[in-house]
Amino acid sequence: MKMFYSASSPFVRKVMIVAHELGLADRIETLPSAAGPVERNATIREHNPIGQVPTFIADDGLVLYDSRVICEYLDALGHGSFFGSGPARWRNLTDAALGDGLMGAALLARYEVALRPEPLRWPDWVGGQLAKVTDAVDRMEISDLDGRVDIGTVSFACGLGYLDFRYADLDWRAGHPKTAAWFATFGERPSMQATMPPG
Repeated sequence: MKMFYSASSPFVRKVMIVAHELGLADRIETLPSAAGPVERNATIREHNPIGQVPTFIADDGLVLYDSRVICEYLDALGHGSFFGSGPARWRNLTDAALGDGLMGAALLARYEVALRPEPLRWPDWVGGQLAKVTDAVDRMEISDLDGRVDIGTVSFACGLGYLDFRYADLDWRAGHPKTAAWFATFGERPSMQATMPPG
């Protein structure tokens, strides 16, 4: 199995955490890439017209994207239970959507500041995206997270980890003691340690 990869992508991290938890990480060859929102990687686009990471190539040549689909494939391959069944499945999927939404909003705010020329930056856009981040963390604070290792909690952890990586001055822990305590414990998992972003 192969995957176009960026160590700084929270969506790639989500896939790799699931792979580590299922004992599949060593079977995935990571392919370095220079995927970006403006200049898209031509090699990735041969497999995924959106040109984003993660893009995954299974041993039989099946190409999968995005992270939600890849995680479900790995869960089936590894006979896992990250998605659950019955009511737990809908909870897990909804929490995963919230975590993905946090990551997406944080990435859009990051692109606005890091990639857009300064005279063209729109502060209200950044503020609007970071407000989504704050609302997502507010919802996590009232969620039942203890003891769970599923696609929802992995997505939450990747989102919070991305905030620590790119928004250290945001101080999301302030006012969210329950989430902060949960993340401190969840962050000690070997899968989380193995997938820390660079720096």
